[in-house]
Amino acid sequence: MSFQVVIPARYGSTRFPGKPLAELRGWPMIRHVVERARESGAERVLVATDDRRILERCTALGVEAVATRSDHPSGTDRLAEVVATLGLADEAIVVNVQGDEPLMPPAFIRQVAEELEARPDVPVATLVTPLTSTDELHDPNVVKAVRSAQGQALYFSRAPIPWDRNHNGIPEPAALGSWWRHLGIYAYRAGFLRAYPELPVAPIEQVESLEQLRVLWHGLAIHAGEVSGDTGPGVDTPADLDKVAAHLEQRSKRGEAD
Repeated sequence: MSFQVVIPARYGSTRFPGKPLAELRGWPMIRHVVERARESGAERVLVATDDRRILERCTALGVEAVATRSDHPSGTDRLAEVVATLGLADEAIVVNVQGDEPLMPPAFIRQVAEELEARPDVPVATLVTPLTSTDELHDPNVVKAVRSAQGQALYFSRAPIPWDRNHNGIPEPAALGSWWRHLGIYAYRAGFLRAYPELPVAPIEQVESLEQLRVLWHGLAIHAGEVSGDTGPGVDTPADLDKVAAHLEQRSKRGEAD
């Protein structure tokens, strides 16, 4: 199959300015994300950024990068600009990998593209994994997903959904596999991305602060494929970077590639 990976990367960050260029085991963090995308078998991997410093560093590292506007309200809007700039065909598959996910498994990147390719009538695919603890279920920073029997997303929420009425919202440990955690990776058809900026913001999107709800609000489908495991910690703060570095160190000791 053929798919492309676009990695949105902003320099500005309230908690960690310049984090795409933060050093992580001898490389800027963005290079680690690019390597994970390359390992997925993507036909093309490029970074989309609004910052000259990121653009220049990527070019120096042999990483394809494209300049985008700085006023995009979301990474999806940034991808829409990339689609327009590159003139991608409507049926082209574009995977969005966040620039602060240096531990994203390449297999997940490929699977989300395959989930979309297998469903020609669906414009967006994403991934979910079984929840493993009630702490996760009740953590508003862990986004939960409810799926149909066919795997289509019915809703995403920061709340513990579905609510286990019989156990006051705390399901039996053996039942936790029936609850799904949403992983923030998406595959889009380029035609959908081209039209996305024209979709009005949805009230439920604003209430939950979850951009993907805009798609469901407008009656469009998101397929939620199932994977086992997690994406590893993302990087929001310098402390997170230290955690990722420790994780990579352990992988190195086991003889695994960075």
